[in-house]
Order: sequence, then C-alpha cells, then structure tokens
Amino acid sequence: MADSPNCDLKYLSPLQLFERVTEQGEKVRALKAGKAPKDEIDAAVRMLLSLKLSYKTTTGQDYQAGLPPRDLVLINNGATKEEDEDFVDPWTVQTSNAKGVDYDKLIVRFGSSKIDTDLINRIERAIGQKPHRFLRRGIFFSHRDMDQILDAYENKKSFYLYTGRGPSSQAMHVGHLIPFIFTKWLQEVFDVPLVIQLTDDEKYLWKDLTTEKAYEYARENAKDIIACGFDINKTFIFSDLDYLGTSTGFYRNIVKVQKHVTFNQVKGIFGFTDSDCIGKISFPAIQAAPSFSSSFPQIFNGKENIQCLIPCAIDQDPYFRMTRDVAPRIGQPKPALLHSVFFPALQGAQTKMSASDPNSSIFLTDTPKQIKTKINKHAFSGGRDTIEEHRKYGGNCDVDVSFMYLTFFLEDDDRLEQLKQAYTSGELLTGELKKVLIETLQPLIAAHQERRKQVTDEMVKQFMTPRKLAFEF
Repeated sequence: MADSPNCDLKYLSPLQLFERVTEQGEKVRALKAGKAPKDEIDAAVRMLLSLKLSYKTTTGQDYQAGLPPRDLVLINNGATKEEDEDFVDPWTVQTSNAKGVDYDKLIVRFGSSKIDTDLINRIERAIGQKPHRFLRRGIFFSHRDMDQILDAYENKKSFYLYTGRGPSSQAMHVGHLIPFIFTKWLQEVFDVPLVIQLTDDEKYLWKDLTTEKAYEYARENAKDIIACGFDINKTFIFSDLDYLGTSTGFYRNIVKVQKHVTFNQVKGIFGFTDSDCIGKISFPAIQAAPSFSSSFPQIFNGKENIQCLIPCAIDQDPYFRMTRDVAPRIGQPKPALLHSVFFPALQGAQTKMSASDPNSSIFLTDTPKQIKTKINKHAFSGGRDTIEEHRKYGGNCDVDVSFMYLTFFLEDDDRLEQLKQAYTSGELLTGELKKVLIETLQPLIAAHQERRKQVTDEMVKQFMTPRKLAFEF
C-alpha cells in the first residue's frame, strides 16, 4: 500500500494502483453521498479516471472492483511466459527459477529499499562492530526506514524489535531459525526490548487445527525460540490466544486498525475472497498491533511514540505495508522493516519447504544421521552429471542448495569464498561440498537440541508472562 497519497503513480505496483483506485472510488461515493460541492466531486472523479487509466496502462486490463491483479502479473514485470513468473504472498512462495525468487523485482514490486553498502557501513559505524553475516551476504536484503532507526539510535532515542512465528507444527526447521538468529543479534548490538508474537490464532483459522493444538504448538515453538539464547529480562514472547484476552492496549490497537482498513483493501492486499471466514479478514489487524508500543503498556509504560523495527521474511511485508499506511491515521509511528530472502528447500530454491514433508528441510529434531542422510540424498546439486564433466566445467553455486545453506550458516567469509571458488572451478566435488554442510549443521543442531532440553515449562511461562522488562520508559 502506498505510504503517501501523493506518491508518483509511475512508481506504484499494479496492486498498489488497484488499492488507490478502490480508495478513490470510495472517496467519490462518500462525496456524492455527503452532497459535497460539485467542483470537489468533479475533481475526485477526474482523479478516479486518471487512476483507472494508469491501472489499465500498467496491467493491460480494466479495473474491476473486488478483483485485484494476480500476484503472478506483479513480479513478472511484463514477461508473458508463465515459466518466468514468481508468486509471493504471506502463505505461498513459488518460482520456477532454480536460483530462487528474483528479489530485485520483488523490491520494485513491494516498493521497499535495497540494503546497500552505504547502509551496511552505517550500521557498522553505529554499533562499532562487524555487521552480521546475514547483512554482509545479502540474506537480509531490503528495508523500510532503517535509516530512521539509526537516526533514533544515534540520538539516544529508544526503539524496540518485533518478530513472530506462526506455530503450525511441533517441530521447527532450520529455516525458521533465520529471523530469530538475526533478531537476537540486533537485540544484543542495539540493547533494546523485543516482543515475539506467536500467531496461534492465525494457524487455527488457516489450518485444520483445534485452538488447543494451536496453543500447544505455540508453547513448543517458544521452547525452540528461547533456545536461541534470548535474554528473559529483555524479551516478551506472547501467544495471541493468550495475550489478546488480557491486554486492553493490544485490543484497542487491533480495533483502531480494523476501523481504518476496508474489506476491499484486505482483498486487494491478501487476495481474500467472499468465501473466506471473517476471522481471516480481521487477522491482519492482529499482526499489525504489535507494531505499536501502546500494545505493551507493561513494557513501555503506556508510551505510544516508541518506533518499532521488524525483521521478517519478505513474504510478510504485505501485513506491514497495510500497517504503515494505517499508522499515521491512528496517531502511531510507522514500523520500520528489515526483509530476508526465503530459505530454500533441500530439493531446490524453486520448491517450498513443508512441515508435512520431512525431507524438504533439516528439522531441529533431526539426529546427526538424519541430517547426513537428508543432505546426501535430497540436497539439490549444482554439480555436473559426471566427475569428468564437473572437473572440466565446475559446479553452479547459484543453484546448489548445499552452498546456499552454507551461506546462511557458515560464519567464516574467507572459508565460504574458498568453497565457492573450488566448487565453481571443479576442484571441489558435490559430495565434498555436502560433507562440509553436514559437518557445519550437525554440531549447530546438536547444540540447539542441548539448549532446548534446558528450557522448562516454567521458563516458557516466565517468558510469556506480561511484565516490565529491563528498560525504563
């Protein structure tokens, strides 16, 4: 959703244009119903016609109320071959490209900003240490208003972190760790409060789960999150099914967001249909509410002006585009965001990991033997068909899943570059690259499992109890 009604139309995506046409149509109807002056109505109608023309020019189709452009058109940017198209929304990620989603196109489509060298250097200066490998390697690649967060930090102003997890299964996989590994680093280097939302209500609405089972998954996932090493004095983890019933500040913000977002807008943003349950339609407001400090009066002492920074995968951005659009209208600061790339499935970056397919990823419950077997058997290779061909032509790191996983989990930049050169030249074989990944992941997951064993139900209860954290506001 456009952040400003005056932004240049040529920079809007088809979905943003669709939303602008919808909003302008509602404005025209409201003016007519309110018997506004004729010149005011005429000006609004001219704007509506102009927006509809821009929409048709951009999409090649006439605007139809309630029928947003398909996401496939949005990322495709003019290509007509279906195999060139990517599909991204908060629930589905599809691409036919073995390299994965085209993130440069996604930045253009979503209207975010690329995390460039200048921003990374500024972060390094602000925190006085080397940026996280996820920043150095472009794993977190896009942002909204990170410069504002750095302005606040440099001027000794507070901000806080918010991230989340949709607990759809008891076991999490290594891809689920990415936002938490990075969020933990952000919390440590900036020394700020963190809230973690467990959207068990969302999973109840979207999946075939009971509320009891969704809440049970939330508590189990909380143990894996706590095992990442978060500081209990600086971190509040909450279940929506729990917290929503106890916090007046949280619920008030949900209602404010609900009042300022129309059904047409959520249909345009999320693709909801008339047959979706009303719980789904109202859920985006629940994911928006933690973006506002007043949702946590026990932490922020009722203050409403503390800005929020949200590290998340890029597919969650539609929720926060909506949030950023609403924020000024309810007197709240817009949340800033840091977007990560998607973690690839073992079978390749064009397929999606699934909790129901144990071979699509490495799970945090896997044994060393299971990790070795999965990688050797299922990790998509960028190598050649024969050893002779591989030695001659080399492997392709752009599509090799073992190399992709090492980009996420191998800390040493020099070692990663050596592996890339050796594999690309043909000196390093696929089996040897897989061995490096196995030797990287086995101790990492074993250490996580050991830490998780130390997480008791009492610790989970403490993390999930609304309370004051170790900060003064």
